[in-house]
Amino acid sequence: MLRYVIKRLIGIIPILFFVSIFIFLFVHLIPGDPARLVAGQDATLQDVEVVRQELGLNQPIHIQYFNFISGIFQGDVGSSIKTGRPVFDEIASRFMPTFWLTFWSMIWAVMVGLLIGVISATKRNKWQDYLGMFGAVSGISMPSFWMGLLLIQVFAVQLGWLPVGGLESWQSYILPSITLGSGVAAVVARFSRSSLMDILKDDYIRTGRAKGLNEHKVVWGHGLKNAMIPVVTMTGLQFGFLLGGSIVIETVFSWPGLGRLLIDSVAFRDYPVIQAEMLLFALEFILINLIVDLIYGFLNPQIRYD
Repeated sequence: MLRYVIKRLIGIIPILFFVSIFIFLFVHLIPGDPARLVAGQDATLQDVEVVRQELGLNQPIHIQYFNFISGIFQGDVGSSIKTGRPVFDEIASRFMPTFWLTFWSMIWAVMVGLLIGVISATKRNKWQDYLGMFGAVSGISMPSFWMGLLLIQVFAVQLGWLPVGGLESWQSYILPSITLGSGVAAVVARFSRSSLMDILKDDYIRTGRAKGLNEHKVVWGHGLKNAMIPVVTMTGLQFGFLLGGSIVIETVFSWPGLGRLLIDSVAFRDYPVIQAEMLLFALEFILINLIVDLIYGFLNPQIRYD
């Protein structure tokens, strides 16, 4: 397994290289001139040109890309155009709020989604199944920004139980994590239901029941473990999406995370921050896929890594 992990880690390098090209070109296609924003609307063309030279934006595009890549290998992705702080510091100050928001969202979403999926699979075509799948469809269909605003209106504005937004205490995590995880819980419920229903038809499940094993052990001890492989795949991808794509939720709840940082950076055309964040999101997806592949080996010992 160690050789497999090393090979996958080495394979990250060319992937990130091609991703960096795409990100760099995409960022520089964003309309607007960061030099104009830094200099101010009242600045003369001469002042704007001076700022452009200071930022290195007057250089040919391939030179700017070479500087970007060489900076990465040197452990320096530049400074923020907006604040002047190192990009690493900007991202580091915002990473943990986003990580913990995503982490707690995934924890409750997976637990609730699995519970609903198992109950729906074992109570197929009964009221429990219909109720669970109705909730799952509702969770997938409901726009996250609308749910967030609804939760704020009810629990923060009218009842006053929870903070409206920002990160003040552990209570600040409740509303955004519910909003962020609702769609994941719905997807987990549907995936686990479908997968477990197929597993419960297998011969070894019927054999276990014939031997007198109680239904709880058959379902939770034998069936669910084998039904988890597609669920783990989906959960890993969802975790990557949430970690890199919680922009709407962070905006609704004024959350000081990477999503808000990305929105602010795009508005200010802060090229170094945008490039570093998007490259970080790509790296997260790659590493999460590797972790998911390794979890397969735990769930199914027959899987071998060569």
